[in-house]
Amino acid sequence: MIILTGAAGFIASHLITPLTTDTQEKLVLSDDFTRADKFNNYLHKKVYKQIPRQELIDWLSRQDEPISCCLHLGARTDTTEFNREVFNVLNFQFTKNLWSFCAARNIPFIYASSAATYGKGEFGYSDANEVTAQLKPLNPYAESKHAFDLWALQATQTPQHWYGLKFFNVYGPNEYHKGRMASVVFHAFHQIQKQGHVKLFKSHREDFSHGHQLRDFIYVKDLVKVILYLMNQKPLSGIYNLGSGKARSFLDLTAAVFKSLHQSEKIEFIDIPADIRDSYQYFTEAPMQKLIQSGYTQAFYSLEEGIDDYVRNYLSLNAYA
Repeated sequence: MIILTGAAGFIASHLITPLTTDTQEKLVLSDDFTRADKFNNYLHKKVYKQIPRQELIDWLSRQDEPISCCLHLGARTDTTEFNREVFNVLNFQFTKNLWSFCAARNIPFIYASSAATYGKGEFGYSDANEVTAQLKPLNPYAESKHAFDLWALQATQTPQHWYGLKFFNVYGPNEYHKGRMASVVFHAFHQIQKQGHVKLFKSHREDFSHGHQLRDFIYVKDLVKVILYLMNQKPLSGIYNLGSGKARSFLDLTAAVFKSLHQSEKIEFIDIPADIRDSYQYFTEAPMQKLIQSGYTQAFYSLEEGIDDYVRNYLSLNAYA
């Protein structure tokens, strides 16, 4: 049996199909299943059970059937939420409870961390353990992810194999429900469709021109490949970056969206909203040596390849993966 949390959401929903078609395991989904805007992410996929998030720990405690892996991708991810208690309950304490359960039963545990833990990047983006303690996240969401990373590295009782994945800027199918927190690719596509142009944030720093802010954008299909690799190959436990390994500009991104739509580029620059301006990251790039040295050999989608697949096969068709 495999446990998948956050299963109604963006990233985790992509794991349902491979976990139910490529293995003989029973798949148990856990999430808040009351949101209608997430239904299409999982409704038509065959699974063993759906357990509401608030019932999961109790349900697990009553199970005698062997569990081969717990994939914990459920989290509160809103970077504009400033109630720290919300993140403490959902991102920190709940993750600790799952970790403790897996440690007691020797169950491999994979959880979602975040590149937001790197803050402004003043200490770089290395996923080496000795760097983690120095990091200074910039908002309560990132603080909650960082707090658990630190706790995991210091834990005396650990799952048999465990992996904390620092997701960088993920884009791809099944993010229709995310609203403001959806990827720039998603928003660019819909702005072009409705208005004929894309709005990008201005730079509020002298060392970056408008649109030349750099991020490590990674296609969600690459995340799935890495997670399946960790499940199956079980390399050395620890925290791993999960990005493409190459920073690209927002101008590169919008150019790829326009190209996939066969339209000429038209961009309007707007101010960064005041509530996120101080925590806005101007550069992120994931050093991927740790994962590669563990034995991972698959190539990542280029930004242009990923966007073209996303736009043509999903966004343009309003399709789900």
